[in-house]
Amino acid sequence: MKRLNNPFVEYGYKGADYFCDREQETEELLRDLHNESNVALISPRRLGKSGLIQHVFDAMRTREPESVCIYIDILHTKNQTEFAELFFSRVIAAMDSNAQTALRKAAQFFKGIRPTMSFDEFNGSPSFSIDIQPSQEQSTIEQTFDYIAKSGKRCYIAFDEFQQITEYPEKGTEALLRSMIQFVPNVWFIFSGSRQHLMTEMFLSEKHPFYLASQMMSLNVIDEKKYLAFANRFFKEQEREMKDEDFHYLYSLVDGQTWYVQEILHQLYEFPDSPLDRQHINLSIDRLLQKWSISYSGLYQELTDNQARVLTAIACEGRVKSPMGKDFMQKYRLPALSSTRQALQSLTQQEKIYHDKQGYIVYDRFLGMWLRRLRN
Repeated sequence: MKRLNNPFVEYGYKGADYFCDREQETEELLRDLHNESNVALISPRRLGKSGLIQHVFDAMRTREPESVCIYIDILHTKNQTEFAELFFSRVIAAMDSNAQTALRKAAQFFKGIRPTMSFDEFNGSPSFSIDIQPSQEQSTIEQTFDYIAKSGKRCYIAFDEFQQITEYPEKGTEALLRSMIQFVPNVWFIFSGSRQHLMTEMFLSEKHPFYLASQMMSLNVIDEKKYLAFANRFFKEQEREMKDEDFHYLYSLVDGQTWYVQEILHQLYEFPDSPLDRQHINLSIDRLLQKWSISYSGLYQELTDNQARVLTAIACEGRVKSPMGKDFMQKYRLPALSSTRQALQSLTQQEKIYHDKQGYIVYDRFLGMWLRRLRN
């Protein structure tokens, strides 16, 4: 692979050289999949779970060259029809390296649907699609699972943001997928999700079809010392090195959340003649907040007045244990208790704020910084 101009990757997976740590999690996932266990992987967004899955699949392709690894992000699917179309296209593309062969096999196998192939205008890579009617989505999903089973190939499939299926208007999606998955003998799954309460309920509640259907795995932040060693490996190529206390400052600002750490490091790497100190960490954050300011301003304008006041108050405080406590509400002049509670529930549902054992925090760490500056 060609050397990246900036080794601190912002989006996607660019190979093991640019992937920080996760050695224990990687080995655990590889071991579970190799030993034919399904895994439910749960973590907040922007902590690196999608990158971890891609890293695991990259390693799996080396360890088991004959296996097929398929990554499917279903976050933006709105119903079973869109799920069926996406599932079909990813599977067909992955099962055969030759696009024409893949299209021919799909056309022969699938009944009642006509697959088509197109090519990306930028890189020329092929992609497959189908146009199905709402009445065909269930049979398409069933046929796709059957297609994988009859291929005879050992397969690993990751459904990212798997909790999205609970949002579909069709209420039987969980049961449908569970019934299909248990009868595909050559496939093992990673069910990845960022909405902890939904994922936990799906896999640990007796009321749900996926009850105890997978090993449970959570993802925590990358160890600070390991992250610093990773960063300095690249900074030393620029004849620079970040000190422990300066990286601790950076790491603490964003609670060690992977994507935000990467964004700041990416900015710092762009200016090879600058010191790697607090002043330049803050300048990097200034540039990032300026970059996102239009987006954040639009988001802020869409909030109700009560939502904006509650979100800004939490951002200013950093982390709030009791957002409906008397002292907090008085300090930030929040509305009546019922209005604050309603705003809090709405912000949580919108994933503007995140709630864990330590309290409430603005989900997007850069948005939290932007709101603090807006108030000051």
